[in-house]
Amino acid sequence: NNFKILEDVKAGHKVALTDINEKENVIKYGSPIGHATKKILKGSHVHTHNVHTNLGEILTYEYHPITIKNDQKVEDKTVNVYKRDSGEFGIRNQIYLIPTVGCINGIVRQMAEDFNRTHPTTEFFDGVLPILHPYGCSQMGDDLVNTMETLQNISLHPNAGGVIVLGLGCENNQLDNFMKTYDYNPERVKFVNLQDIFNEDEVVLDLMTKLYKQMEEKDHRETQPISVLKIGLKCGGSDAFSGISANPLLGLLSDYLIKNGGTTVLTEIPELFGAEHNLLNRSVSKEVFDKLVKVINDFKNYYKSHNQVIYDNPSPGNKEGGITTLEEKSLGNIEKGGISPVVDVLDTTERLKKSGFNIIKAPGNDLVSTTTLAMSGAQIVLFTTGRGTPFGGFVPTIKVSTNSTLFNKKRHWIDFDAGDLLTGTPFNELNEQFVDFIIEIANGKQTKNEINNASEIAIFKDGVTL
Repeated sequence: NNFKILEDVKAGHKVALTDINEKENVIKYGSPIGHATKKILKGSHVHTHNVHTNLGEILTYEYHPITIKNDQKVEDKTVNVYKRDSGEFGIRNQIYLIPTVGCINGIVRQMAEDFNRTHPTTEFFDGVLPILHPYGCSQMGDDLVNTMETLQNISLHPNAGGVIVLGLGCENNQLDNFMKTYDYNPERVKFVNLQDIFNEDEVVLDLMTKLYKQMEEKDHRETQPISVLKIGLKCGGSDAFSGISANPLLGLLSDYLIKNGGTTVLTEIPELFGAEHNLLNRSVSKEVFDKLVKVINDFKNYYKSHNQVIYDNPSPGNKEGGITTLEEKSLGNIEKGGISPVVDVLDTTERLKKSGFNIIKAPGNDLVSTTTLAMSGAQIVLFTTGRGTPFGGFVPTIKVSTNSTLFNKKRHWIDFDAGDLLTGTPFNELNEQFVDFIIEIANGKQTKNEINNASEIAIFKDGVTL
């Protein structure tokens, strides 16, 4: 079906394969991504100047379960990981310093830097990581509880061999209540209120030293099947190649890991809008279906409560990269989820309980969603990008480029290139390389965000500030 392109079109942008009449749906990924606002001729550029979203208000859904066969192969691949007393497995052995309040970020950062300067990484120690954030005070109600539960979940992460939770003493996020409201291993998780002691540097150094010696004595990598891996699926700085290269690669990886007994988790709920039907009917039960419907509609109501339109997405960078509507972005986004059944839907501060493909409640924001994926228990986050980003979460964050131009331009940001898929490399062939690369990371090879010390968190805030 040869035809002439009628105008200059940037790489990644869309061209009409047939005439499209005004108000007629524009189809991509086999689904509508919006409707034509005027007649579009075959060979014309298709973008925001002639397409508008079909999205509107909150929808009702019916459960029509489907099952898609997962043809991925089962293999005896293994990883070398740290077994924790909780039964979970870590791929790093770090000490986390977690402030309950942002007022002490500066000295917590300095404590971590000082210890890392005198204690380089070894075969049993991957450094001290400060988990810095601006919250913990001037918060009330559910907003404060969300901050507390986020930090509690991070303190339970299996990539940490030791944790020190540091309070100031006068903040809303009181250390006494923090300690009382969750279960933790007192051998691994320590607490200190800085206003209660004379020399905080001395006290915290002593705690870090004791944890370090305990990790040296007790923590050693052991071989386990890849089924112990829990991996977060994320995209950010997306372009129009995301939905045809890197995101489908993550979907293939997800199906492979699940076929081999592992676990994956997807989020970015507002970026399911317009594509949610492709996930809802993959729910393993009506209960899971209902939970996913609730999460989707809760986010739509959240938008409406702030007088915001539900479909005000994609971002300027997405549009520059060729993504026209939220439906198009969402249909590309869910490619990361492969074809596996949805086994569970989690609230924001819940932790992963079931192996298989999970969905967790969080917004599309890169920092918040990556933090949510990691604190659910994912040891690694896979992060696809077409525009490029140096960001990384508090766990190893594997950046996957959608195109080779980005990979070659930002090799100091990007870990793995999915752009080869655009030039003919078969998906299964590249996925085999991707699996082996992920195993290398799990076994201790550093990601670019680790090398660049770009390990950050962001907490979802939804409440007043006093």
